[in-house]
Amino acid sequence: MPLSKGDFILINLTSKIKESGEVIETTMEDVAKESNIYSSENIYEPRFIIVGERWVPEGLDEALLSLESDKEVTVEVPPGKGYGERDPSKIRLIPLRRFRGENLTPVPGSRVEIDGRPAVVRSVGAGRVQVDFNHPLAGKTMLYNVKLVRKLEEPEEKLKALIHRRLPTAPIDKFKITVDQNECRIELPRETFFVEGLQLAKREAAADIYRFMPNISKVEFVESYPKPEGTSAGRQVEAAPQRDMTENP
Repeated sequence: MPLSKGDFILINLTSKIKESGEVIETTMEDVAKESNIYSSENIYEPRFIIVGERWVPEGLDEALLSLESDKEVTVEVPPGKGYGERDPSKIRLIPLRRFRGENLTPVPGSRVEIDGRPAVVRSVGAGRVQVDFNHPLAGKTMLYNVKLVRKLEEPEEKLKALIHRRLPTAPIDKFKITVDQNECRIELPRETFFVEGLQLAKREAAADIYRFMPNISKVEFVESYPKPEGTSAGRQVEAAPQRDMTENP
């Protein structure tokens, strides 16, 4: 059965620049190692996508509709439906003193942020730095090797995918999720308690749930702190469950 806009899917993909064959990213660890782009900081696993939401370049998003399970395809995406054409007006000269004032040493090829916008340093001259605000892949035709791993059907697996998107380092299989009519209760494993930005991630996950699963009108996150075994009865070590409840406006 063909995919439709709004479907929740998991895909494996590898992207490369058509002109040079340079591999840019991949969801597969072995391919990353073979292509010399492996990083121990990356998480290599199938990517969660909601078809039609443009979480990937437009040309690739459109091609997802024709994917078939376990069949790898190659999708060619031109700049107009990828990262855009290069725009000469986005190349600017910035005084070198501005970088020095922020204790930065611009080096050709390095990435910087200016006025909240990412840019790449192209050259450093006498007192001026040329920076490029175009996307690094602007003007490039991209090739994507894509394989549909699975379409998510059950509400629990959809919820886990939405949560994992916001908490990618958390062990999603240890989350306990209960759905009762239009209410969703999510018990967090203790491995998440000290994740940086946890509170923001929970609220972003709740917003995603309300948007993509409109039948849910209430999301409750629960953190439990059970009393450790062998602890003296005279010490207060057990805390009541902490709840973060967010209702769909």
